[in-house]
Order: sequence, then C-alpha cells, then structure tokens
Amino acid sequence: MPHAESPNPPSSPPVDDIVMEEPASGALDEQAELQNEATQSSPAPAVNEVEKASLEDMKPGNTNVGKDAEVLRAFYQRLFPFKYLFQWLNHSPTTTTDFSNRELAFVLPNDAYIRYQSFNSAEELRKQCIQLTPTRFEIGPVYSANPRDRKTLRNASAFRPLAKELVFDIDMTDYDEIRTCCSGASICQKCWQFITMAIKVIDKALRDDFGFKHIMWVYSGRRGAHAWISDKRARDMDDNKRRSIAGYLDLLKGGDKTGKKVNLKRPLHPHMDLKILNGYFQTDVLLEQDPWASPEKATHLLQLLPDKSLTAALQRKWDSTPHRSSTQKWADIDAVASVSGSLSSLTPETLVHAKQDIRLEYTYPRLDAEVSKKLNHLLKSPFVIHPGTGRVCVPIDVRRFEEFEPEKVPTVQQLLSEIDSWQGTDDKIQDWQKTSLKPYIELFRDHVNAIMKEERAAEKRGREESGEGVEF
Repeated sequence: MPHAESPNPPSSPPVDDIVMEEPASGALDEQAELQNEATQSSPAPAVNEVEKASLEDMKPGNTNVGKDAEVLRAFYQRLFPFKYLFQWLNHSPTTTTDFSNRELAFVLPNDAYIRYQSFNSAEELRKQCIQLTPTRFEIGPVYSANPRDRKTLRNASAFRPLAKELVFDIDMTDYDEIRTCCSGASICQKCWQFITMAIKVIDKALRDDFGFKHIMWVYSGRRGAHAWISDKRARDMDDNKRRSIAGYLDLLKGGDKTGKKVNLKRPLHPHMDLKILNGYFQTDVLLEQDPWASPEKATHLLQLLPDKSLTAALQRKWDSTPHRSSTQKWADIDAVASVSGSLSSLTPETLVHAKQDIRLEYTYPRLDAEVSKKLNHLLKSPFVIHPGTGRVCVPIDVRRFEEFEPEKVPTVQQLLSEIDSWQGTDDKIQDWQKTSLKPYIELFRDHVNAIMKEERAAEKRGREESGEGVEF
C-alpha cells in the first residue's frame, strides 16, 4: 500500500546507528585508497549559501575533493538526481514501502558508517544528504518494517529483508594478473576493454537466458561497473535464487596460483559466447596486452595446455626465440602441435577445447559473485562521487558500451565549474541540465520511466484480474 509522506523530515541519525564498521563489499577498496580522516562535517548552510558557494577550493588538483564537505554539499544541493533515484527505488511517483522501508547507509567524510536509514520522500533524502554530506551512500533491501523502527519491534524476526534489485559487481582488481598496461587503482582505455567484454557477456546472458529487461550498468567511479536489475521478478528473488544465477554466470575459479581456472564440460553453454569474445581476444588481449611476453607469463600459458610433449616443444622454441609476441606464441601452439603430433597423445578436439578454455580465462567476466548472492547486501548508489577520483558514478548506455570512456566521465569539480560558467538565461533549466551530467541523468530518467510504466501496467492487470475497479 502506498504511504503518505511524513510531515517532517527525519532528524539526524541516532548514535546507535553511527558505527565505525566495515562497509559493504566495494567500499573497502575505496577506503584503502584514501587516507583516513578524523574531521567532522560542519553544519549545513542555508540553501542560498550553497548555491553561491565559491569554486576556488574545487580545482581539479584537489585529489581529496570527493571528501570535501562543501563540495559534497554543493553537489547534493545542485546536481544529484534525487527525484529519479526515488522513483527508481520506489517504482512509482508516489511513496510506497518499496522506498519508505528501504535501507540506505551513509559513509561520512570522517569514515563513520551509518546504517538503517530510511526516508519517505526524495526531499527527505535530499535534506539529509545536504546536512550530513556523505562521501557516498549505499542502497540496501526493502524490509518488512521501517529500518528506523527495527529496535522497537517486539519480535526481532519480524524485521527481515523482502526485496532488492539483483546486482553484479565487476572490478578491475580481479584482472590484475592478466592486464599488463596498468595495475592497482590505475586504469586506461586498453584495460577498460576487460570491463566492456564483461558487461556485454553478462548483459546478454541476463536478457537472453533469464528474460530480464530493466538492467542498468553504472560506472563505479574508478575501475569497475555495477549492474542493477530492477525487474520485479529479480527484486523478489530469495538468496537461493540469487546464488543460483551468480553461480551460473561465475565461470572462473581460483586465484592466479591455482593453475587452470576454466574446466568446462562440452558442449559449451550458449551464454559463454565465444563469438563475442574471440574478437576481443585477438585484439585487446593478444595485441594490446601481450600477456605472455615475459618467460614467467609464458610458463603460465604452457601450464594451461594438456600435453607435456607439446609444452616441452613450445618451451624449446620460445627459449631459442625469446622475443616472440603473445600473438606469435598463440599461433605457435597449433604449428608445433601439427609438427609434433606423432609424439603426442593430444587429439585435435582436446587441443581445440584447451584453447577455448584459455580464451575464456582471458576474456570471460570476473565477477565478485558474493555481491550478488545476498538479498541484504548493500551497494553504492548511482550518481554518488568516487572519493578518490572525484568522478560521478554515472550510468553506462547499453546501446554504446564500446564508446564509454571512464577517463572522460565528469568530475564534481568540472560539473560545478560548468554551472558557474553557464551563460543561459532560462530560469526554468535545472542546474544539472547546464552540465555534462545531463545525458547521464536523461539516460537514468528514461530507464526509470520504463520501469514505472511496466509496474503500472502490472498493477492494472492485477486489478482487472481481481475484479477491482470494474464497473457494471
């Protein structure tokens, strides 16, 4: 049943909810990249003071701008799309328990982590963000009761998670063992192709194999991407179903010291689409990354082949010509196998399968599957600012995956400067429409409208089937 908006916005969170605890997965990576600070945010200024804030302290050289309280306050006041975020989580323009019973968690500039926050409207959430200036906030499940009231319930078991978007997390850290262009927190367009491959494969499987429609991919702000699936069927899944889907899509097993990560039965399932991945393997892996250039990396390639006589012959060839590229070494496998076939028990089919497995190891999505398995897992909200880069966590257009360039995503400093330098005279234009954030918010708005349209149609069908609203 829809809930009316509460007459008063929520007060500051109770002390019991402010804890210095471990945030959800993904938050730890960001905190490890930043120095811990012990500064408290100042009281929220009046709205007109925020709107007139000077941009002198918001220069691009300020690497800690993502934790600057005044910058964050200006961002939440002027740019964050609270209306569309509310509609996205609420699935309706008027408040329902999908929003009012939804947990949000805040991470403050002093690294305090505030859990079990809930709101009745976009405006309540907006005011709280302006007051607290969180470096980010995370989205949790819809509960059976208001999260703020959980301690007043007589029966603790009455407070339980009911629904949440199905989510997936892809992080570049998991590709460090195979990318050669960058390492750690650094990324470039070459290694971003690993994320592009992953998005294309996972998105196709979610749509074709599971029939999901409302999938939004969001840039994490530095080196990864999150998928949010908002179909009602996905939101209502219990942990067992979420675990099953995550297991279906999570192919690679083990770390870089466990040897072969891919051991698949044949025939391969259609979602392991080698047609999508083969092109990436030839160009983005072999040519751009050259993953087996060094003797140490080439040894790992040999360990993935199933025949000792073949690997010994390849080792001799590469020892005699040590500067061969990865493209050449990949071609050497077939060439040497054809010459040494009489000395080997390796069948052509076995070699084909081994090479398929290698291609999958170097191109198939590397998921943080634990993020997807639990209904009560929290994940960073779209459109918050990454505290290390200052970039906004924007949606990625599924129609143009290949064109997305993380290094061109706007920073909060850039956006506030664009507002300041805007020359228009139309007072009806909102601040975000004056900036390079505009296409991303419009993409989000269209995604939200499609979800609400389907929800309204489903509600109408339900009323008609039950006989409600039918006049005789």
